[in-house]
Amino acid sequence: MQTLAETAVRLKHVEKSYGLGEARVPALRGVDLDVGVGELLMLVGPSGCGKTTLISVVAGILDQDAGSCEVFGREINRMRSGEKTRFRGRTVGFVFQQFNLLPALTARENVAIPLLLGRVAYAEAQDRAQTMLERVGLGSRSKALPSQLSGGQQQRVAIARALVHEPRLVVCDEPTSSLDQQTGQQIVELLREVALSGSRALIVVTHDSRIFRFADRIAVMNDGLITRVVRSADELEHPAPPRKDEP
Repeated sequence: MQTLAETAVRLKHVEKSYGLGEARVPALRGVDLDVGVGELLMLVGPSGCGKTTLISVVAGILDQDAGSCEVFGREINRMRSGEKTRFRGRTVGFVFQQFNLLPALTARENVAIPLLLGRVAYAEAQDRAQTMLERVGLGSRSKALPSQLSGGQQQRVAIARALVHEPRLVVCDEPTSSLDQQTGQQIVELLREVALSGSRALIVVTHDSRIFRFADRIAVMNDGLITRVVRSADELEHPAPPRKDEP
């Protein structure tokens, strides 16, 4: 991992709520977090603590109510709608928990979608999609429909789709939740290899403790706040004792 002096994502006092008035529910309560270039950061915590809201703000899908969110030095919330859409399309790749593959399209056609949305010519988009499928080990399955692929293969297609436009930030929401242990570890190894090549950063939301060892750092979230950041799963189970000068 490179030093955090090279920052991909910088969150300062980020707040986000849903609803209005008495029905208002705070999801983020002033989150501070930096993610370095070349880093795989895992975001963990109980269901409902704000993890998905946080990565949606980082990815530019949701606007925060307060605070700042900078992605590679650009504050997303200050962009106009069209500029934000273009920035997100160029800069962010998103791997969803449920794959979200279009059932009527082949694997190659699914992977080509971000390129086509970015106005890449059809033939070039198909060629680049094929190259990315080969990189994730599915070159021979490029003409298969999602229904003809296993869960692990579908997740590989989803990863290829998230990476095909060479985003600098890759955000994953529970990428191993529906996979067996061996396949899940293969998926995370693949993400590390492909997503972190070059000047990129990777944020993975997960409940899967089996993959914690792949993280450079683990940020623990609870009740809308980052409560601590550790460098290994061992620190989650055995936190360091307080210094003598601490109360």
